[in-house]
Amino acid sequence: MAYSTISKPSLHFNTKLYTGNGTAIGSGGNAITGVGHQPDFVWIKDRSAGNNHNLYDVLRGVQKGLQTSSNGAEYTNTEVLNSFNSDGFTVGDSGGVNTNSNNYVSWNWKANGAGSSNTDGSITSTVSVNTTAGFSIVTYEASANATIGHGLGVKPAMVITKSRDDSTNWTVWHKNLTGGNENDRYINLNQTSQDADYGNYWGTGGFTSSVFGVSNTGFHNNSNSMIAYCFAEKKGYSKFGTYTGNGNADGTFIYTGFAPSFVIMKRIDGGGAWYTLDNKRPTYNPKNKYLSPNSNNAESTFTFWDFLSNGFKIRNNGAENNNSGGVYIYMAFAAEPLVANVGQGIPATAK
Repeated sequence: MAYSTISKPSLHFNTKLYTGNGTAIGSGGNAITGVGHQPDFVWIKDRSAGNNHNLYDVLRGVQKGLQTSSNGAEYTNTEVLNSFNSDGFTVGDSGGVNTNSNNYVSWNWKANGAGSSNTDGSITSTVSVNTTAGFSIVTYEASANATIGHGLGVKPAMVITKSRDDSTNWTVWHKNLTGGNENDRYINLNQTSQDADYGNYWGTGGFTSSVFGVSNTGFHNNSNSMIAYCFAEKKGYSKFGTYTGNGNADGTFIYTGFAPSFVIMKRIDGGGAWYTLDNKRPTYNPKNKYLSPNSNNAESTFTFWDFLSNGFKIRNNGAENNNSGGVYIYMAFAAEPLVANVGQGIPATAK
């Protein structure tokens, strides 16, 4: 049984849907409530129209966004996310976050506010970390063959990095990328290509309980201002894994140890989009509303999975998520643990 010390996952991660009202900040904006915590990392996507995915965090500050569906540098806009509030956030009238009557999804993670200096690596980073939930936001200035403190206290399972200054790819390391030395493996969040191998792409420092390494390759050019989102696995709350497709509409079952609230996945042995699904779109099975982080497309419909009390099950034979013999990575967060610790929470039930 997947006992968890996190009895209420929504205090650390939660999906919040909202409707745009087109109101500018000067007129009060659109205050989104019901997140369940004060978020430190907010990922927003317009479900109704072809707008980019927009990401905001407390270390880069309000009004500063990055877009996973683009390799563009960080932008500043006074009408995007303007505040992180005690139970949500406030956005202005930018179309990507608040077009009147458009439907939006936001995925919200809690870290630890403005963060603090971290000297575990060879260069100093600023880290906002939630060690309970295994999540940290890290900013640093890129330097050749350096190590960066991430603050998690355990080895990360997934790291997402982006240059704030340059038009460079979103680069992802996941513990289940295939083949070779783990320091060489990477995949791009803004692209559909399979994972790749490049010697010491992550430097020689690797991934440890205190640091991750960087090289002078590509996005880690010297002096670039960088952002990293780092995740560690927490039993009963988060799971970072891999599965092999069976090419059948009665597809593979993936055990997570909890009822999922959010899953992002990608085929890594061949081309294919990234996909995000959550327990709010829709609230019932099968989960058939998806968005692709590598694309600005509006929400689309396709029968993907069932979310169950202890994992998720594929319900199609599409090549990008269930090709026979295909290899896929995923990141999942809990709606409820399968079994909470004694006296904590409510055991998950089947959908």
